[in-house]
Amino acid sequence: MSTACCLLTEDQFLCSICLDVFTDPVSTPCGHNFCKTCITQHWNINFPFQCPNCNKVFNTRPEMQVNTFISEMAVQFRQSAEQKASSSSSEQHVSKPGEIPCDICTGTKLMALKSCLACLVSYCKTHLEPHLTMSGLKRHQLIDPVENLEGRMCTKHDKLLELFCKTDQMCVCVLCTVLDHKTHDVVPLTEEYEVKKAELGKTEAEIQQMIQKRQLKIQEIKHSVELSDEDADREIAGGVQVFTALKESVERSQAELIDTIKEKQRKMEKQAEGFIKELEQEISELKKRSTEVEQLSQSEDHLHVLQSFTSLNAAPPTKDWTQVSVRPPSYEGTVVRAVNPLEKTLSKQMKKLFDVELKRVQQSAVDVTLNPDTAHPKLILSDDGKQVKHGDVKKNLPNNQERFDTCPCVIAKQSFCTGRFYYEVQVKGKTKWDLGVARESISRKGKVTLTPQNGYWTICLMNENEYEVCADTLIDLSLKSRPEKVGVFVDYEEGLVSFYDVDTAALIYSFTGCSFTEKLYPYFSPCTNNGGKNSVPLIISPINHTK
Repeated sequence: MSTACCLLTEDQFLCSICLDVFTDPVSTPCGHNFCKTCITQHWNINFPFQCPNCNKVFNTRPEMQVNTFISEMAVQFRQSAEQKASSSSSEQHVSKPGEIPCDICTGTKLMALKSCLACLVSYCKTHLEPHLTMSGLKRHQLIDPVENLEGRMCTKHDKLLELFCKTDQMCVCVLCTVLDHKTHDVVPLTEEYEVKKAELGKTEAEIQQMIQKRQLKIQEIKHSVELSDEDADREIAGGVQVFTALKESVERSQAELIDTIKEKQRKMEKQAEGFIKELEQEISELKKRSTEVEQLSQSEDHLHVLQSFTSLNAAPPTKDWTQVSVRPPSYEGTVVRAVNPLEKTLSKQMKKLFDVELKRVQQSAVDVTLNPDTAHPKLILSDDGKQVKHGDVKKNLPNNQERFDTCPCVIAKQSFCTGRFYYEVQVKGKTKWDLGVARESISRKGKVTLTPQNGYWTICLMNENEYEVCADTLIDLSLKSRPEKVGVFVDYEEGLVSFYDVDTAALIYSFTGCSFTEKLYPYFSPCTNNGGKNSVPLIISPINHTK
């Protein structure tokens, strides 16, 4: 029997209705074989009675008898297939969580190798073999194993979703194209698959680029943190060094002050002790003489009294203490003299700190040029945009929205809305000027009031040596020297605007805690020339890094 089985092809043992090995095979009058259950169910729902293979019609429902020969052959084939499956199962691994199991395997489920879109079944290597060898099954479309094969069928027409409607952007079956999507742009799934695959490739590339940018941003942020850590450690070390030096200087001056005061006190005490000792000696001599005088006055010996009177009547030699006094030492100015070296030390340390700070802010130097479209008509700008002064003649210029029409000022072409920037302006020889930064939305028409509330962060020279901070209320500045070059530094995120005397590396003033939400522009005003007394220009200077 097994030899006969091997002589028959595998598709002779499969029911054409269920596409599986015969179970209780029966033969129709036309000679075709089916599973008894399959042909019975087929004729229960289909009329007239017709052979599913050759379409021969029977007037009456045929009486079906089990084909014992085919039945025995099918049993032999099934046993052979199960033995083959059992022997090959050692070459295949059992389906694990996340893998697609074979739908045919009973008991232990092996991993599926392919899914059939016609059968809507997933097969392991063994159960897939009929689809690879049988002519009737070779036409079925096989894909890599997937879950939910039923989802690949049109729920409305129970047909395979093998087309794509580009109009509605959805998968459809053949019947959908002649009914609901008749006039739509419909293409095969494979064609749209290539389009979408190309789009996915592009999307993947964009996502990878976004990932790369964010990874770079992470590296940038980490690098910023590292730099911040280094800056913080350097600042702490520098601060500790400065305060240690100041502390040592204070302690040294304090010790010297105490020694000076105590030395004065010791001298005064020594002098007082000498006077007291001398006075005590005189008192002792006087007490001795007093005793002798008292004894002589009580004597009844006339001769002895008269003979001793001359020597005892006169007081013993003593010092005139009328003008002698011991006064406490004067400590006036002692503390002040002790503090003076501290002031010099502190000034020296402050000078070092400002030198370091100025070097640091100069690293944020930017190239700044004046914007002629914003300049007041009486201002004269140099061709390179680096100098501005006030002229007496008002030029005939377009009164565009950006131009200041009343106050003699101008802003730079460059604007800044992040990070730090620094520039220097020579003010030597001028008797009046305004410098700083201004936000983009400042009013440029009519009178300009320089306050942070109005969008200006500036300082100014009012008259000769009168320097002011243009805050909500003017703040007088007391400067040790007259600046000839002013540095302007802005830290946008920190909300900081600082002004420096470049030549002395001294901090003039800082606006702190500012809230910037717009672009900031460097701002300049040479003020009026005051009959030629203030005709020197403001000059944007190249940065000469301090040594």
